[in-house]
Amino acid sequence: MSYDLMVFEPGAVPEGHAAFVDWYERQTKWREDHGYDDPALSSDHLRAWFEDIIRIFPPMNGPYAILRLPENEASSTDYAIGADFIYASFAWSKAEPAYMTVARLAEKHQLGLFNASSSGEEVWLPKDGRMTLAHDKGPLGIVGQIMRMLNKSK
Repeated sequence: MSYDLMVFEPGAVPEGHAAFVDWYERQTKWREDHGYDDPALSSDHLRAWFEDIIRIFPPMNGPYAILRLPENEASSTDYAIGADFIYASFAWSKAEPAYMTVARLAEKHQLGLFNASSSGEEVWLPKDGRMTLAHDKGPLGIVGQIMRMLNKSK
């Protein structure tokens, strides 16, 4: 089992939660006509996000994979790269630092964020240089509550 997050180009997704989830489900059927390990096919923002995130959470597969990680290293991550999104599967033991890092870098690179592992299905979008909750399925998880509280205090 993995902890899954998706960053995406905000202009590529439909508005509203149900429409977003439909878009997400289409993307994760992996039907784009390419492999999913090459960041060159995505936007400048997604490529910049990828370059930053792999310094902290190196890819376990693909051309950017680090071949020799320590045996106890749980930071290696499985990335699926689409034209408008990057889907990242982290070890559950890294869920909290992964979420905080992904969110920080999504904000930095003006990307949206979907918490695919959350029961609340939180979708965050950049607005005025900060991440804001765009919509969700229901009650926020603990990380979403923390992010909402931090946004209110800025």
